Amino acid sequence: MRSLCFYFQVHQPYRLRTYRFFDIGKRHFYFDEYASRTTMQRVSELCYLPMNQLIMRKMEKLGNKLKFALSFSGTVIEQMQQYAPAALDSFRKLVATGNVEVLAETYSHSIASMVNKDAFKMQVSEHKKLMKDVFGVKTRTFHNTELIYSNEIGKDVSEMGFDLILTEGAKHVLGWKSPNYLYVNALNPKMKVMLRNWKLSDEIALNFRNGNFTVDSFVEMLNAVPKEEEVVNIFVDYETFGANVSASTGIFDFMEYLPEAVLEHTDFQFVEPHQIADKLQPMGVFDAPIPLSCRDEERDMSTWMGNDLQDDAIETLYSNFRKVKTSKDEELMRDWNALQSSENFAEMCTKHSGGTPYDFYINYMNILTDFKNRI
Repeated sequence: MRSLCFYFQVHQPYRLRTYRFFDIGKRHFYFDEYASRTTMQRVSELCYLPMNQLIMRKMEKLGNKLKFALSFSGTVIEQMQQYAPAALDSFRKLVATGNVEVLAETYSHSIASMVNKDAFKMQVSEHKKLMKDVFGVKTRTFHNTELIYSNEIGKDVSEMGFDLILTEGAKHVLGWKSPNYLYVNALNPKMKVMLRNWKLSDEIALNFRNGNFTVDSFVEMLNAVPKEEEVVNIFVDYETFGANVSASTGIFDFMEYLPEAVLEHTDFQFVEPHQIADKLQPMGVFDAPIPLSCRDEERDMSTWMGNDLQDDAIETLYSNFRKVKTSKDEELMRDWNALQSSENFAEMCTKHSGGTPYDFYINYMNILTDFKNRI
């Protein structure tokens, strides 16, 4: 039997409030509590609760035949604790089945791995502790924000004690090779690398709503994978189900019938990431000297880094790292974590039409000015 690994990202950032120049030094509230609360409650109602209930029903029916992985940011856990405790309880029940691997990541879904190695290590350490506290698990597999990866990042993660990392099966890195094998890091062969099958993943995340993708389509694509290719990794945002893609499209029906269809009509079985690392021998080296991600056509870092707005904001934020770390101030640390969320820098991206990147940059820098004064 070949392996099919589903892993889902569960993440919500804290939404920033409008913070004007005249607020600096007077108000230290940077986040829009109403927007964060209503978004969390809406996503819980549309996605987390119904999707978790669906999967629990499938697990009760299929038992150990249905396995997958979840990656929670620290910020989504905090917001579920505050605004949607029923959703968090339902995730706890899923994890308690023993058929869900909880992945490690950065606490605030940050790009710290690209900016500051010490801040990156601190984010991962805080996240590991949170997963232990909330779910009672010790994380074994690492998933970086938006699958950001390079040879150097893989090496850094291995030094944190992990032996498996997930990333994008980017065509410009793989060349003629297939993403449907286990690989190793170019700098440390003890670090195993699992690659996202972007074609199958994007069919679910991006193309399902057009009505041309069904369970039969998915099974057909799986069966078309060459028999010698050992593992197919599917990674999508959990919010795809019901929140980003409406229930009216039939997305929940798709997930309702998918497990049995895979088990009955393919030679694939559902597995957790660490099972693949334990079971399979690596095919070769995944050599990524230049950082990659799973975002946009370029599969690079240009969503978060590279223009003057982003680079200035990133430099200003992380220049405060040591002072925040030594302050031991819990409120400063909470704000620091929330301000690192990758969405803040994506909002400053200028390569897409629409949005107001300059306005967002001004607002963010006003917040950082006040934050720096507090330190």
